[in-house]
Amino acid sequence: MSTLNPSQRTVAESEGTAAANFRRFLRRTPVQITLIFLVFIWTLPTFGLFVSSFRSADAIQTSGWWTVFANPFDFTQWSLQNYVDVITADAMGTAFLNSLLVTIPATVIPITIAAFAAYAFAWMKFPGRDLMFGIVVGLLVVPLQMAFIPMLRVYREIGLNGTFLGVWLAHTGFGLPLAVFLLHNYIASLPREIIESASIDGASHFTTFTRLILPLSVPAIAAFTIFQFLWVWNDLLVALVFLGTGPDVTIVTSRLSEMVGSRGQDWHVLTAGAFVTMILPLVVFFGLQRYFVRGLMAGSVKG
Repeated sequence: MSTLNPSQRTVAESEGTAAANFRRFLRRTPVQITLIFLVFIWTLPTFGLFVSSFRSADAIQTSGWWTVFANPFDFTQWSLQNYVDVITADAMGTAFLNSLLVTIPATVIPITIAAFAAYAFAWMKFPGRDLMFGIVVGLLVVPLQMAFIPMLRVYREIGLNGTFLGVWLAHTGFGLPLAVFLLHNYIASLPREIIESASIDGASHFTTFTRLILPLSVPAIAAFTIFQFLWVWNDLLVALVFLGTGPDVTIVTSRLSEMVGSRGQDWHVLTAGAFVTMILPLVVFFGLQRYFVRGLMAGSVKG
């Protein structure tokens, strides 16, 4: 029988808990230090480019970006002129609007189609369902470069080459297999009782999809939205092939590529242009990041 009184027993338990927490902290510390170090190494070049985008050309050529922290509150060394030049003189503002015009429809269209298709594959019974879903999943391993030549021929015959509609359809086709796969895994993991209850109440498949499945599938839809938006926004190859480089249809990646060729020595302009292209993807990612991991993990395990 223990000879400790209640107060002594409480102190002993607290000391044991503190010791266990300390041992757990010692085990985790090396991992945490390693992760912090890797994050620091990974972000340091990007941070250096960001600082350089606010410096003049002479300052960049004569000193390193870290020298600004000797007098960080000396605002004479900071300037927004690089961004003004990029947006106006280098037409990055027009390219930014064109990228929006390409990216938003090329993200919304495949998500809409994939959501309907994923529900059909998960909860509707029709002949050839498993075969069709297998074909969709199999398309994930097909390189998109294989489709360029036949699609270009078709586009030229029907007059879609060099149009926004053409690049929307191209991005939709290339993004649909992954979208259907991700959304199907999530929708198929939803409780069957929800679908059966809606059916008993007389709800059609369309009503069940719009009233129940869509609200419950927000995490998965948001996760794919991030994937598709970042892929389309940062894309250069598909835009060059199906949209071209005309002044009226140039997007930010194409414009930045042209600037590298024409203004390769103007680091102050190139860094500003690079961060103009990064602003919107960062906003989208941080705005939807709470859904990101949930959407990726959902449907991976059924319990």
